[in-house]
Amino acid sequence: MVAAGAHRPGPLKQQNKAHKGGKHSGSSQRRAGGRVSVKAQPRRRLRDLSRVDRRHQALQLRRQRKEAVLAEKRSLGSRDGPPHLVVLVPLHSRAAAHDTLCLLQNQDSAVVHVDEGRTGGFALLCPRLKQRWHFVTAQAGDLHAVLDLAKVADSLLFILDPADGWDSVGEHCLSCLFAQGLPSYALAVPGGTDLPPKKRIDARKKLAKAIEKRFPEAKLFPLNTEQESSLLLRHLATQKQRHLAFRDRRAHLLAYAAEFVPGQESDLVGTLKVSGFVRGQTLDVNSLVHIVGHGDFQMSQVDAPPDPLSLNPRVIKGQKRSQDMEVQDDDSVNGTDEMEEDVKVLMKADPNKQESLQSEVVPDPMEGEQTWPTEEELQEAEASLKANRRLVKVPKGTSKYQAAWIVDDGEEGSEKDDDDDEEDDIDDDMMEEAVSQEGESSEEEEEPAEEECETMTVSECLRDDRYDEKVEEDEQMLERYKQERMDEMFPDEVDTPRDVPARVRFQKYRGLKSFRTSPWDPKENLPRDYARIFQFQDFSRTRKHLFRQIEKEDTEGASVGWYVTLHVCNVPVSVMESFKEGKPLILFSLLPHEQKMSVLNFLVRRHPSNSEPVRAKEELIFHCAFRRFRASPLFSQHTSADKHKLERFLRPDAALVVTVYAPITFPPASVLLFKQRSNGMHDLIATGSLLSVDPDRIVVKRLVLSGHPFKIFTKTAVVRYMFFNREDVMWFKPVELRTKWGRRGHIKEPLGTHGHMKCHFDGQLKSQDTVLLNLYKRVFPKWTYDPHVPEPVPWVRSESALPVQEVEME
Repeated sequence: MVAAGAHRPGPLKQQNKAHKGGKHSGSSQRRAGGRVSVKAQPRRRLRDLSRVDRRHQALQLRRQRKEAVLAEKRSLGSRDGPPHLVVLVPLHSRAAAHDTLCLLQNQDSAVVHVDEGRTGGFALLCPRLKQRWHFVTAQAGDLHAVLDLAKVADSLLFILDPADGWDSVGEHCLSCLFAQGLPSYALAVPGGTDLPPKKRIDARKKLAKAIEKRFPEAKLFPLNTEQESSLLLRHLATQKQRHLAFRDRRAHLLAYAAEFVPGQESDLVGTLKVSGFVRGQTLDVNSLVHIVGHGDFQMSQVDAPPDPLSLNPRVIKGQKRSQDMEVQDDDSVNGTDEMEEDVKVLMKADPNKQESLQSEVVPDPMEGEQTWPTEEELQEAEASLKANRRLVKVPKGTSKYQAAWIVDDGEEGSEKDDDDDEEDDIDDDMMEEAVSQEGESSEEEEEPAEEECETMTVSECLRDDRYDEKVEEDEQMLERYKQERMDEMFPDEVDTPRDVPARVRFQKYRGLKSFRTSPWDPKENLPRDYARIFQFQDFSRTRKHLFRQIEKEDTEGASVGWYVTLHVCNVPVSVMESFKEGKPLILFSLLPHEQKMSVLNFLVRRHPSNSEPVRAKEELIFHCAFRRFRASPLFSQHTSADKHKLERFLRPDAALVVTVYAPITFPPASVLLFKQRSNGMHDLIATGSLLSVDPDRIVVKRLVLSGHPFKIFTKTAVVRYMFFNREDVMWFKPVELRTKWGRRGHIKEPLGTHGHMKCHFDGQLKSQDTVLLNLYKRVFPKWTYDPHVPEPVPWVRSESALPVQEVEME
């Protein structure tokens, strides 16, 4: 409805032409310079699809996803794909894994069994169903074997006890598996037939209620008859496969057979021939392979031996060969000798395309504009050392080596200051450092007296000494609890030393106007270890580029499902010895750059089962994707800022970032942190994932010096006990002050010569307030990377009824 008197344009309204400047063909072609515009469908057209077209598009996407899932299910365990690898994990000491294997073997008469005595498993070949299975047993107490087999398993079959479900060892195993990444799984409950029917139903209900939290929407499969085992196999074959990103983007295989050929120079190093089915991605012979738990190696060639688990209906020849393998298992470890005649070489490594094993950069000392000392300078240094040695007074009977460590009183102060600065990275408690140094100096002074008393008798009771050692461990643990508690109550606060000037003790620290906004150059004062690592100009872009290449599948090599033999060069004989002992042998191909060292940052959260204090720079064991190594990490806060504050302990209530030197790994990748006990067991202390590979991440250590108001005026106050001499007050005068109750201020002038200072604040202080001064220093991790991780001592089982609780083992 138009209001009365409103103007409406008539049919003779003037229509002006639209401006077309620069749209004619000549100018547009000149501006384009030969470039052709990308023909992309605009978002507006996607938005303007009709309702029928949108429903049709959604139906097509749903159909494509369904076909992809069905194709994956059909390829797994088929003739063209690798066998369906099922790992049996008994979670209780009474779980009957042997009975489960016997039931699975006795399926029907059309199934061919191939026994393997070394790995404790077997294979099922079902030509009628066109399916093949590979079953391997892993004991829950053997932590490394369980985690390694779960990295490559298609399905995990957990064997539960009908009464208790799982014990403490099973709980520890489940915690580690869930943190690493769990593939498809099923729950089987063998036994329980000896109970009366009513008690059997009650026990089943109790078990189903207990596993509801740990395994939501999981179905329990009883396993007492062949029919129930057939139902379990059908469930394993038809369930949806859960993907682990770190293994789906890399080729990997579980060794079905292995042979070691000693080298010409030494019998301790040689060529390892590993046979198995390729999984994950296409395997390139020019890439590097990582043998889990043993390191990175190069390949020389890839062979194609006959498939020992073939589904060919002409089974007579294969059965004879499998029987021969069973007979010759005692003489030959791998059973590949009789297949040498049918081996076909697939590909050989090209030295020009092969990845290098170089993991560190060899630093050039001339890059830092340093020059080597001349002979004259060396002679002058030796002359000065001789002159210094003549002036030193030593007690009688002191050797030359001992005399080299004795210094004059004048030199002792300066050397002590330098030692304090170096030990600051190791121990954050300043007063403990001073006390320990005084104790060491007193011990050095009393060495002659101790040497005179060497003839004294030793303690008669050895058991008392051992008991005292345990008491010392308890005292150390108590001291760590105290330090963690003090750090929670007074974060980053330290006492100003009395014997060393504060300007000397904290000379490597600086004050910041604002921790969040003040600039800090990431390339400033880098340690020498940074000259050994590799850095990316843009790590995320490199990662995206590599993953796009993997999705295109343009790489040449052994395809998924092929049974191949890899010739791995320069492998120590210990790898073959561990395989003979029954340990799983697992290989992962490495993506480009993954053998090189850099700075890795992990985002972790403390595991609720661990309550002991974990201090920064303690040696921890890392399980990162397919790698295992030891290192002493740094802990820092997880924030979005450009600077991150160092944490001295692993906090139980917050996610922290762990920083170490380690080989490059492309995320996503899970990480598990373990701590080794004195008895050899590994405790799970934290779980998380790989955050980034970034050497420029700034981790800043904060020190807080505290003082107390002595005389309070309107906006000024006299503060004492922060410093103890006038020069320190003048040195730290530019640094801003703050108080625990939110006041801010600055130092105006020193008063007297004993460290009292006049300070000005933005308001009047309270008498119970504390004045604080913050100092900052960038810290770097120590190069403590060790790829050799000792085998953990198996956990001792203790039966416990559900719900399961963590039991402390000793």
